[in-house]
Amino acid sequence: MRIAVHLASRLASALLVLLLVALATFVVFYLVPADPAQASCGRPCTPQSLALARDFMGFDKPWWQQLPEFLVGIVAGRTFGSGATSITCDAPCFGYSFQQNTDVLTLLGDRLPVTASVAIGAAVLWLLAGIGTGVVAALKRGTAWDRIALATSVFGVSAPVYLVGLLGILLFGFTLDVVPVGGYVAFTTSPVDWAWRLVLPWCVLAFAHAAVYARVTRTQMLDTLGEDYIRTARAKGLTETKVVGKHALRNVLLPVVTIFGVDLGSLLGGAVITERVFGLPGVGSLMIDAAYGRDLPLLLGCTLFAAFLIVLANTLVDLCYGALDPRARLS
Repeated sequence: MRIAVHLASRLASALLVLLLVALATFVVFYLVPADPAQASCGRPCTPQSLALARDFMGFDKPWWQQLPEFLVGIVAGRTFGSGATSITCDAPCFGYSFQQNTDVLTLLGDRLPVTASVAIGAAVLWLLAGIGTGVVAALKRGTAWDRIALATSVFGVSAPVYLVGLLGILLFGFTLDVVPVGGYVAFTTSPVDWAWRLVLPWCVLAFAHAAVYARVTRTQMLDTLGEDYIRTARAKGLTETKVVGKHALRNVLLPVVTIFGVDLGSLLGGAVITERVFGLPGVGSLMIDAAYGRDLPLLLGCTLFAAFLIVLANTLVDLCYGALDPRARLS
């Protein structure tokens, strides 16, 4: 019963956050001095034609009337216009791009595999590198390894992702010519080419994120190794591997899981800079193109979809706390 209440409260919180994000996003986009109907009006665009286009697209109403229609469309679908020229957007409808003549979810579905490939592959690398480096640095505190790890993490935290990406392209792509620097091959086409073309984007993202994870893991590990239960475990004669791996690492992973949920959710919503630097046709590039083209329905749908992924990732993190720390189940 307690678990059911916990899940219900987390779900209610997630829905409230998404509703607030939708409200804020709608207000911001409504205040943008751009008229999506203008691009679909045709030439010449008379005031009568512009009014008809706004009515067809649903932009002739104030934002507080458009918002409920948009939210209902996510659950039940939506129809734009009427008669033979009407356009139906099936549920879940995150909007319709009149510039590209297709619904937003279809566009996101075409781009999401690219973004997911970049995000998940990089996440595996930065988790292994960041946690491993942080643990070793804490166990070898004050040594040359610790100082090198700290210096590298400072550079990784400070350097912008686009700068690391450009340096990687210059060094490994052009100077050494050991990896491709752009393009995307679907996993279903060739798993080897898929992975090979994503090696550099994975490493760039992993380097930037692993630096944060290494610093957090090192600090948390040093605090945990000073706890009484760790000294008790050592006094019982347990090996250092069991003390660190079985007892200390579980508590160390709690803040790491929190950061990981936010980072992975954000990247799944669009690794904007990385995709642009490496020319990858992902969700981030789709959002940039929508902003340049003032395709507000598409930009709105992408923003809310990204928010949904972040909220979903944080909800899953809350549920994972119960597995890492049984005390979290009681909160």
